[in-house]
Amino acid sequence: MDTVYTSKRIFLNSASLPAEVFPGGIVVSAHDGKVTRILPSWATVERYLKDNEGEYEHFDFGNLMLMPGLIDTHVHINEPGRTEWEGFHTATKAAAAGGFTTICDMPLNSIPPTTSVANLRTKVNAARGKIFVDVAFWGGLVPDNLPELRRLIAAGVFGFKCFLCPSGVEEFPHVTEEQVMAAARLLEGTGAVLAFHAEVECQRLPSDCPRPLDPHKYRSFLQTRPDTMEQQAIELVAKVAQQHDVRAHIVHLSTARALPTIRAARALGARLTVETCHHYLSLAAEDVPDARTEYKCCPPIRGRTNREQLWRAVQARDIDLIVSDHSPSTPQLKLLTDGKRRGNFLEAWGGISSLQLGLPLFWTGCRRYGLSLQETVRLLCTEPARLSGLDHRKSRLDVGYDGDMCVWDPEGTVTVTEDMLEFQHKATPYLNRTLQGVVHATVLRGSLIYQRTDVPAFGPPLGSILLDGPKAVVQREELSKSSTLAAGSISVEELEDDDIDL
Repeated sequence: MDTVYTSKRIFLNSASLPAEVFPGGIVVSAHDGKVTRILPSWATVERYLKDNEGEYEHFDFGNLMLMPGLIDTHVHINEPGRTEWEGFHTATKAAAAGGFTTICDMPLNSIPPTTSVANLRTKVNAARGKIFVDVAFWGGLVPDNLPELRRLIAAGVFGFKCFLCPSGVEEFPHVTEEQVMAAARLLEGTGAVLAFHAEVECQRLPSDCPRPLDPHKYRSFLQTRPDTMEQQAIELVAKVAQQHDVRAHIVHLSTARALPTIRAARALGARLTVETCHHYLSLAAEDVPDARTEYKCCPPIRGRTNREQLWRAVQARDIDLIVSDHSPSTPQLKLLTDGKRRGNFLEAWGGISSLQLGLPLFWTGCRRYGLSLQETVRLLCTEPARLSGLDHRKSRLDVGYDGDMCVWDPEGTVTVTEDMLEFQHKATPYLNRTLQGVVHATVLRGSLIYQRTDVPAFGPPLGSILLDGPKAVVQREELSKSSTLAAGSISVEELEDDDIDL
C-alpha cells in the first residue's frame, strides 16, 4: 500500500518545479520507497484521496514544513572497536531524531579504520540491523594503503579522508605531501573525493603565548592550534587541486583566513569544495567557560570576528555545505569526570557531539544572518548529496527520488536537555541553549522512522548501507583489457572477492 504525506507547507527542492512552499502532498511507493507522484495543490490532494480511497496510508502534518531529509557527510561512528564512544544504533537514532535520513561515516575512530576492503567489510557487518537511517562510507588514506584505494572505490566508498597532521589515534597516521600527490594521481578520473583534515603541525607556539599555559583556560588550547596551521595546510590542498584532476574537499574549515587561498584556487579551475561545522558558526572562543572541555575540537573554535567572517563566506557561497563533525567520546576521555585532570583542555580528547541538533543550530543562525529556507536546504541537503555522490537519489522530493523527508516547525523553539538527546554521551556545548526549529517527524523511503511525542517514537532500524559510490568508473577501467595501472591495479578475481554482501 502506497503512502501519502500531506502538509500545508511543502518544499520539494525540485530540479524542475518552482522553488516555492506550497500546500499539497507526496505519494511514495510501498514497493521501493521512491516518490511516485507530487500533489501540487490542496484540491489535488482532496481529489486523490477521494479517488483512491482504501488504497493508501495517509499521514497529514498540518502546517508543519515538509522538505527533503537532511544529509550529514561528516559523522564519526566508532563501531567496532570504540563502540563505547558511539555506535551505529545510537548515532543513527540521533540522526533520525534530527531530521537526517542519510549520514556518511568517517574512516576513523573505529578499530579497524576504513582503510582496506577487509576493514570496510568489518564496518558493514557491524552496522547490519542497527541503523535507523541510510549510511554511506568514507575510506581512509594513510601512508601504506595506496594499493587499496581503487579497490575501496570498487567496493563502494565515495571518497577518502586523510590527515596532514597527527590524527590522535595511532591506527590512522597522517600522510606527507608526497603521499598525497601519489594518491591524487591514482584517483584522477575516478570521481572519488579526496578530503583533507587541513592542519599541519607548527614548529613552535606563537611568540606572544604566555608560559606556562594554564590548561584549564580555553585560550591556552587555542594558542596551540593557530590559524597558520590551517592556512599552510590549505595552501597544500589548493596545490593538489590545481595540479590534479581530482575532487578535493576541505573538511571542517575553522579559520576564515584561508578563504582567499580557496577563492584563488577555484578561480584557477581547481575542483575544490569546502565545508564548515555548526560549532564554528554557533560558538566563539571568547564565550568558552574555563574547564569546559566539551567545547574542545580540532581545528578549534575561534573568535567572534572569525565567526562573522565564516557566516559571510556562507552567504557568499564560498562555503559549500554545513556538517556536524559529530565526534563523540566518553566523559572520561573528555576529562569531564572528577579527578586532577578534569577540565584540562590540553589533554582532553577533541570532538563535539551535535548530530541531532544540526537543523535548529543552523536555522537559528539563518534567522540572524538572513538565509532562506532554500539556502538551508542547499547547504544541508543538496550539496552534501552532491559531495557524497548521492544526488541522483537523495536531497530532492522529485518523482523517482527516495521518499526521504524531514518534517519540522521553523517557528518553534526547543531547549536542549540531556533527556532529549539520542546520541550515546550527552556532553555537548549546546545543553540548556534555546534554538529555533523543531523536528517533528522523519521519513525514510516512505516509512515513518521518528515522531516527536512526549516519549519519542522510533520505528524499526530500516536504514540501508549505501555502497554506490563512483565504483562503476573504476570497475570499467580495471576490467578493461587494455588498462594497465602502475599502482592499485585490480584483477577480475580481486574485484569479485571485494564485493560487499549487503
